[in-house]
Amino acid sequence: MKYTDEAKQNFKALSNNPGRGIILGESADGKSYVQVYWIMGRSVNSRNRVFEMEAKTGFMKTKAFDESKLTDPHLIIYYPARHTAEVQIITNGDQTDTIYDAIKLGGTFESALRTRQYEDDAPNFTPRISGIHYKNASPAVYKLSILKSRGNSEEAGCERMTFEYEKALPGLGHFISTYETDGSPIPSFNGFPKLMPIFDNAEDTLKKYWAALNKDNKVSLIDKKTFKAKTLIVNKNK
Repeated sequence: MKYTDEAKQNFKALSNNPGRGIILGESADGKSYVQVYWIMGRSVNSRNRVFEMEAKTGFMKTKAFDESKLTDPHLIIYYPARHTAEVQIITNGDQTDTIYDAIKLGGTFESALRTRQYEDDAPNFTPRISGIHYKNASPAVYKLSILKSRGNSEEAGCERMTFEYEKALPGLGHFISTYETDGSPIPSFNGFPKLMPIFDNAEDTLKKYWAALNKDNKVSLIDKKTFKAKTLIVNKNK
């Protein structure tokens, strides 16, 4: 099967995925790295969120759409994306800060995530998923990580998997999500990251993924020459 055909099949199945997701890849013209991130909401508290660019830091943050409905902020209010001059980080939780702080102090993506584990939201124990793009693509262009429980149980401890990619494929990205499918409790993502399409430009990618998910999502396009990000946001709540 061609990579593009595999990516198209995976894209069609996205509407059945109930979790937060991350895609890291490269634009079709090979000039830009691309990051896609979306959030989904099952509870009222989770659905009561929007993305916004924080003026004082220049980083994107989740916030409550209606502050009066916010009941527990610790797993839903965080910076999904932060960056330095050398890396672009994107995650589904406050481990964004853990990775950012570690790298600023000379640590690594992996060493930072060794200090964290899946979310404390029993009985689901939602995985923490994280991604990072590197300006200097050696030894990796980008990496994806998942911290998860086995079988929605804490008995086996935290399973830590990092996927490292030494080459980006134009027009394609690798996708990882929190959940494999719906359920009670919700089964965690299983296996290897899946190929997904990256469309002609950031606007088109945003439009196509928004239509596929019909939920809050975000697309970031990083210029490979300058490593500066062009961030596009769309929110269901307005």
